[in-house]
Amino acid sequence: MQSQARTVAEYLAELPPDRRAVVESLRQVVLQNLDAGIAEVMQYGMIGYVIPHSIYPPGYHCTPEQPLPYAAIAAQKNHYGLYMMFLYGNDKEEAWFRERWGRSGKRLDMGRACVRFRSLEQVPLDVVAGAFRRATIKRYVNAVEKALAGRSGKTTRKSTTEVQAKSGRGTKSAKCGGGTGGAVGEPQAVAKRAAGRQRDKGRRPETRAR
Repeated sequence: MQSQARTVAEYLAELPPDRRAVVESLRQVVLQNLDAGIAEVMQYGMIGYVIPHSIYPPGYHCTPEQPLPYAAIAAQKNHYGLYMMFLYGNDKEEAWFRERWGRSGKRLDMGRACVRFRSLEQVPLDVVAGAFRRATIKRYVNAVEKALAGRSGKTTRKSTTEVQAKSGRGTKSAKCGGGTGGAVGEPQAVAKRAAGRQRDKGRRPETRAR
């Protein structure tokens, strides 16, 4: 079942002690390496990390009232998941991540943006830390806007600097779902997998934030 926790503290309290310890350890690595300004919230029933509207007013292009998803952590039924939306569709950064993980000698179980593992010993935490340090707000937003522009056939977003300077105005974007591109559909798929459901493009799970 997808967690209905309203805060990160509530989410952690729901977990058995051993699973809570794993999630908290990974969470600390993430928090210690986040770019300044990225917020921790509950999103899609998971511990989420987002680019707030105060920094990126357009928000998530599928649901602009929601902040742009960046990453997430979840304790699933049979594994843990680290969802790095900033790697989705970003071939250069994904290649860096896979190469560094491979050097660690640990097996990588990874989908489009989700790394699955059963114990913390299976994760090279220094590689995870490095990936988050590299994924600054500016680099991530630029990748998302480039992906959206490529899907729509034209530039539909202002630069990050311009958007921040005109925080009262958003921009229209390409439709959600299908195709490839930096994080332009992954959060919805992540939520559906977390809930154990099949992909359903016609529905979106409710997002809750602190």
